[in-house]
Amino acid sequence: MSSTTNFWIKWRVRVGYPVGVAAFWFARPQMKWLLCGVGIAIVGLLLRGYAAGHLRKHKQLAISGPYAFTRNPLYLGSLILAAGFSVASHSRISTLLLAAYFGIFYPVVIRREQGELKTLYGAAFEEYALKVPAFWPRLSPAVVSTEHFSWLLYKQNREYEAAIGLVVAMAILGLMIK
Repeated sequence: MSSTTNFWIKWRVRVGYPVGVAAFWFARPQMKWLLCGVGIAIVGLLLRGYAAGHLRKHKQLAISGPYAFTRNPLYLGSLILAAGFSVASHSRISTLLLAAYFGIFYPVVIRREQGELKTLYGAAFEEYALKVPAFWPRLSPAVVSTEHFSWLLYKQNREYEAAIGLVVAMAILGLMIK
């Protein structure tokens, strides 16, 4: 991994916390926007959960479920969650902060992970990458698989933490309504 990539990966978490705090600081939630935001965020949460139930990290190339449409359904789900928060926050500044954060850090993270997957799975990943877009999903599955969603994988991947985070974030925004 290059030193530039290491820099961005290292700072992704360090910058994420202050960006999150600032997004709450600038939030001006209203009930109608909070409810709309929760609806959008739930879509992201469901996508992340569905992806986590198909992910066997470092054991098998994930190509089933949402991975047949996009190589990065977890990050797409995170983006949808952030969009839900942005709507719920009813703040342009919060939205710009989150958009900048995603725009700066996630392309680097996605490229790094693609390199890792290519190293781990070689030609199988390259063939998969030719059929399935990195981020924005296809309209139809590119890969047919017999794999099914697994609650065990969902739990092993600790995706329930995203659900807890969503509940806490929306509860805080709800408490901020004047």
